[in-house]
Amino acid sequence: MTTQRAAILPTSYTVILAVSSTHLINDLIQFLLPVLYPILKAQYGLSYFQLGLLTLAQQITACIMQPVLGLYGDLRPKPYSLAVSMGIVGVGIVLLGTATSFEGLLVASSVLGLGSALFHPEASRVCRMASGGRLGFAQSSFQVGGNAGTALGPLAAAFILLPLGQISTVWFSLLAVCAVIILLWVARWFTEHQRMMRANGARAAVGPALPRRRLIIAFAVLGALLLSKFVYIETFKSYYVFFLIEKFGLGIPYAQGLLFVFLTAVAFGTFFGGPIGDRIGRKKVIWGSIVGALPFAIVLPFVPLWAAAGLSVIVGLVLSSAFSAIVVFAQELLPQKVGMVSGFVFGFAFGIGAVGAAALGALADVIGMQQVFSYLSILLCLGFLTVFLPDLE
Repeated sequence: MTTQRAAILPTSYTVILAVSSTHLINDLIQFLLPVLYPILKAQYGLSYFQLGLLTLAQQITACIMQPVLGLYGDLRPKPYSLAVSMGIVGVGIVLLGTATSFEGLLVASSVLGLGSALFHPEASRVCRMASGGRLGFAQSSFQVGGNAGTALGPLAAAFILLPLGQISTVWFSLLAVCAVIILLWVARWFTEHQRMMRANGARAAVGPALPRRRLIIAFAVLGALLLSKFVYIETFKSYYVFFLIEKFGLGIPYAQGLLFVFLTAVAFGTFFGGPIGDRIGRKKVIWGSIVGALPFAIVLPFVPLWAAAGLSVIVGLVLSSAFSAIVVFAQELLPQKVGMVSGFVFGFAFGIGAVGAAALGALADVIGMQQVFSYLSILLCLGFLTVFLPDLE
């Protein structure tokens, strides 16, 4: 089964790097919310469930809005949307730093989610435009920027947020301003790229000739795979620090350091997953990623600290390699609706991860965080649904 590709221009590494760097800034700022959780829990007396609601407010906004904004971008491309998105993110982080109540934190979380909802489908579209046909490489490069930003979050917590407190997050709005400047340049490239494509008489890409039922099944399977991956990783992001404190009695800075190690592994896995998918096929990467992480995830909650840290690296590397492959696989199913598909993938991933994190936070209030982590690997069994994906290569 084949896909007819649109006419392409050479790979623009500068644009991919620019978008990836702003993805780093966006996801670093977005992740300041969960790394603040130990401070907010103590300062406002929040429960695990309330912390989960903050994650839900941030991510559910992205979940609902991303496909809508992505489809709007397909129909009416707006080169400056990316710059606007980072402006919204800057407002959100200022609100987070100055909030004085749980309700204020909810508003700040929602504004951050709105900025992310506008950013991700447009940024994914631009990277695909700049890929020169190296779709997996471009998507992985884009994703690794976000993962690197997320990985830097615990370091920001250890060296800035914990010593200086909640108000220190306001300073990160300066990074959002830098991102806006970069994306204004990307917008000019976007406009010129579209002009060149029209001048070359480029045709729109045509997807594989799959019947509607097969497309529905394929997207349902991709949704299940995203659920397994993102509920697992979002739970690690939100609660791994608490798990380490509860099980091993670690201090917050040390626990944040181990979270940084896990998230760094996620960043590396994300980067290598895309190029490998270009070479051997994306379905094989999805198989190896989600199912390959399962045995290590099963034993992780039951081993000593040094082993848990090592296993978290393996799980992060292997599990995260699937995401770029999933994004490109979904785009190849409907290449004429790249923005909508990207919005669905990112939005569903963020939303389902947030819902899962909130639900598991509520469960942890009842049975404890250690017990929740002992059950977490069950999610990865959904990886076996990969068998129902069509072969596109």
